[in-house]
Amino acid sequence: MFRSVLVANRGEIARRIFRTARRMGIETVAVCSDADLEAAHVREADRAVRIGPAPAAESYLSIPDLIAAAVEGGAEAVHPGYGFLSENAAFAEAVQAAGLIWIGPSPDAIRVMGLKDSARERMIAAGVPVTPGWQGDDGAETTLLAAARELGWPVLIKAAAGGGGRGIRRVDDAADFAAALAACRREALGAFGDDRVLLERCIEAPRHIEVQVFGDSQGGLVHLFERDCTLQRRRQKVIEEAPAPGMTAEVREAVCAAALAAARAVDYVGAGTVEFIADARDGLRADRIWFMEMNTRLQVEHPVTEAVTGVDLVEWQFRVAAGEPLPLSQDRIALNGWALEARLCAEVPERGFLPSTGRLEHLFLPEGLRVDSGVEAGDEVGPHYDSLIAKLIAWAPTREGATEALAEACGAVETWPIRTNAAFLARCLDDPDFLAGRIDTGFIGDRLDRLAAAPEPSADLAAAAAAALSALSSDGASAPSHDLAGFRLNAPPREQVRIWCDGQPLLAALDGGPEEADLLDAGETLILFEGGSAFAFSATPPDPEGGAAAGGDGAVSAPLPGKVAAVSVSEGARVLRGDILLVVEAMKMEHGLAAPFDGVVEVLSASVGDQVREGEVLARVRSEAS
Repeated sequence: MFRSVLVANRGEIARRIFRTARRMGIETVAVCSDADLEAAHVREADRAVRIGPAPAAESYLSIPDLIAAAVEGGAEAVHPGYGFLSENAAFAEAVQAAGLIWIGPSPDAIRVMGLKDSARERMIAAGVPVTPGWQGDDGAETTLLAAARELGWPVLIKAAAGGGGRGIRRVDDAADFAAALAACRREALGAFGDDRVLLERCIEAPRHIEVQVFGDSQGGLVHLFERDCTLQRRRQKVIEEAPAPGMTAEVREAVCAAALAAARAVDYVGAGTVEFIADARDGLRADRIWFMEMNTRLQVEHPVTEAVTGVDLVEWQFRVAAGEPLPLSQDRIALNGWALEARLCAEVPERGFLPSTGRLEHLFLPEGLRVDSGVEAGDEVGPHYDSLIAKLIAWAPTREGATEALAEACGAVETWPIRTNAAFLARCLDDPDFLAGRIDTGFIGDRLDRLAAAPEPSADLAAAAAAALSALSSDGASAPSHDLAGFRLNAPPREQVRIWCDGQPLLAALDGGPEEADLLDAGETLILFEGGSAFAFSATPPDPEGGAAAGGDGAVSAPLPGKVAAVSVSEGARVLRGDILLVVEAMKMEHGLAAPFDGVVEVLSASVGDQVREGEVLARVRSEAS
């Protein structure tokens, strides 16, 4: 076994890999950009090496700097984690050329399976069922449009070098094809440095089933059963589980056999995931599951597989990379119970899942379940990387028990002033259709208004806030104004106080009932937590916000720090309300900025590639009515 490992990654996955390394007595080397010099994964490592500025292209995606860091840090092996360069064959080759151990599959396997078009061709040759589609060298728009028409609408345009749900567009008719193709190519080029695409028939009401496979250099190959990753938003996974709901022994045998055939076709060594798409309108059927792609790395959702098999997949990665055989044969790997994982992200669901950035002054993550976290209280959540704060993983003997435990955990999350999707996750887990296993990839989109609705405090929480604010008034603080709510002849009057919650007026009853709640004192504001949400209460109204209401003066501002990815208008252009004027990329997501009303683009102050600040005015629209 090697003595030291460099993790060419950051955040939660770096800390998770370090955990296994420490248990095995392996020294750890962290890398960090300027944005991560004080990050939790840096603090935990035995050694840390700076690799460059905050932009990922100049740090976590810089192969020369990572190799230099491994040499400087005295590492004998390199683990890529997931994302960044984890599926980059050139990085794997560079690691090996430097005389270091690469913890992952061969560069050849990465190269073949990393390109969706070549992976499809290899799978067809191996007899693995693939989704009907088109791939080829002729990327002309006319060729692609003709192929899409032959496949039949709707179709998916996919980045050939894509992954992680990026570089995918659904197109429902020919009229939208050109715009979708341009957007897909732009995102693919920015994310993967390759704008080639392929087409696939869009499977209606699909479920995403993936199989964890593992191979060693002696020819051993096993699967560790399936995971269900169907709950997604904008093709980004939200909640994953193992095993898959509704999976029968017959279908499991077929899909796991197909996954092994896929891995065998490229002589796979190490941890990998074979992803399938299922037409589940009539339940899971062996003849309605097709190969989509293979991820030649450890997956974000690997903890649910670890929970139901008792296997430490990172330990297996270490052992296989060191030349050891697989620790277990197929007949010794068994399913036990049920596990679910929820991705806790710094975002605001009621504002279109806009990322939330800044210093995480308060953080409480529940106990009693596995928590893989990338940050701690006091850490900075910046705009440069993804918005994942932590993964919450619950295990129980039954799906019902695991779901209940995870929903309870999501509801117990506390963060401030960073906002998260914890309440949104709890609502997903409590949905009757989810509990019954009636899911497809449109599950969240079909219920988005309800699942992502702005949270409201309960009457009990408002009462607790009113009581706390009233108590503070005895110390000279402003007291909430009082109203008499009226009374009944057979009951005492109930006093009400007017307070403000998140800037909005609220009447709270003080009736002597229970008034206990988790409370954070933030000066003139009290922060109370409930159901995974934070509520800011005050006794006085907030100061009037400066300037016009959002969009009222025609200003179109950056919602958060980021880079301008596209500009679709020019000064003097006539636009309609809702037309996308610019696209800002931040935290691995694109955010379209729309015209607030019909009018003319009077000012355009941003260009593609510009780095912009939160709140910076990028364009201004003059109303036609003015």
